[in-house]
Amino acid sequence: MDGKTFLTALEKNNSKLIQQIYTENFFTVKTFIVQNKGNHEDAEDIFQKALLQIAARLKRENFEIKQSFGGFLYTVCKNLWRRELNKRKNRVTNNEVVEQVSDEQESALSYIELKKQELFIEKLGMLSENCKSILSLFFAKLSYAEMLERTEYNSETVIRQRVFKCKKKLTDLVRGDHRYLKLKV
Repeated sequence: MDGKTFLTALEKNNSKLIQQIYTENFFTVKTFIVQNKGNHEDAEDIFQKALLQIAARLKRENFEIKQSFGGFLYTVCKNLWRRELNKRKNRVTNNEVVEQVSDEQESALSYIELKKQELFIEKLGMLSENCKSILSLFFAKLSYAEMLERTEYNSETVIRQRVFKCKKKLTDLVRGDHRYLKLKV
């Protein structure tokens, strides 16, 4: 099913389709969280929090997902989990000092991250096919040697230069957008 169907399911609280969202997406999210210092309960909490944040965002504004719903949900979960790991890392063990982050603040941070992701994806789409291809290999954390095998370039040096130029072009596009300064936190 498409992203619009799942967004409508969240908005209307359609339990059958929400169950399908769990069935199709939870395992991937759980795998990521377990591989990154979490457990099954952490994965359930993050998955639920992500669905609630998407539903809350739908109530605030009408938006559409330009990628797959599963990919969008995975990214939201990944961002939430990274933030949770940072909170755990920064938590003070002194029992007298307790740092609390409100749900509103957590929701606001997630909203900003989603907007940043949307801006990034939009600007990435404006690049040439060559830049999109090179950057997708770069973002997949392939080594320059592996990138050389998958492209028609002559040397790793040429690939490094191409990655640098494409990243610069993407950065310029993002920073040149009026929304960038509003999202910079």
